[in-house]
Amino acid sequence: MSAKGTVDVDGQIGAVSRGLRTGERDGEQTLVATLSQRYDTTVEDLWEACTSAERLRLWFAPVTGDLRLGGDYQVEGNANGTVEACTAPHSFSATWEFNGETSWITVRVDPEDDGARLTLKHTAHADTDADFWQRFGPGATGVGWDLAFLGLAQHLHAGAETLEEEGWEATDEGRRFVTASSERWGEVSAEFGTPRAQAEAARDRTTAFYLGEEPPAQDSPA
Repeated sequence: MSAKGTVDVDGQIGAVSRGLRTGERDGEQTLVATLSQRYDTTVEDLWEACTSAERLRLWFAPVTGDLRLGGDYQVEGNANGTVEACTAPHSFSATWEFNGETSWITVRVDPEDDGARLTLKHTAHADTDADFWQRFGPGATGVGWDLAFLGLAQHLHAGAETLEEEGWEATDEGRRFVTASSERWGEVSAEFGTPRAQAEAARDRTTAFYLGEEPPAQDSPA
C-alpha cells in the first residue's frame, strides 16, 4: 500500500477496529486477526474496489490471475492463493500463501447507515506461527493490512490512483502511521492475553522491520 499527499494519521488509525481471537480449522487451533472500517461509499463500489484487478492496483497492489470462485491469483511481490468462496457483492474467502506457509483471508462488505463496512479476517494456524508469533505478534501482518486500509480510504476519497511515491513509510508521516499501527496491534495482543512484556517486545521488533531498521531476512514479517 502507499499513500499520496497528507494523511490524517490519527483519524485513519482510529477509524479501524482491530481484534484477535482463537478459532479452529480442520481440527487445528487458529489465530484470527480482524480489521474493520466503515467507508463513505456504496456496497457495490466497495466490493468492486476490493475485487477488480483494475482498481486493486490503484490502492493495494497489482493482482493477476483468475479472480473468481476457484480461480488462482497472485499479488505482485507478495502472496498468491485460490479463491475458495465468493458471494458477490458481500463476501469472498481465499487462501493466502506466502513463504511456504498457508493462511486464509475472508473479506466481507456490509451496508452500514449510508455507507459500507469492510471487514477482513486473516486466519493462521497457531502452531505453525508459534515462533514467528512470539517474535512479531499480530502486527506482523496487521500493520500491512492497516496500510492497505489506508490506501483504500484514500482511493475511495480521491476516486483516482493513490499509489505513493516509493518510500512513503520512510517519511515522517509514514513512520508515524506505521508506529501508531504497530502500537495498536501491541495493545490488541496484550488484551488477547499475551504477557505485556512479550507483546511490547514484539511490537518494537515489528515497528523496526516496517521502518527498515531490522535487516535479518529470517526475521521479516509478511
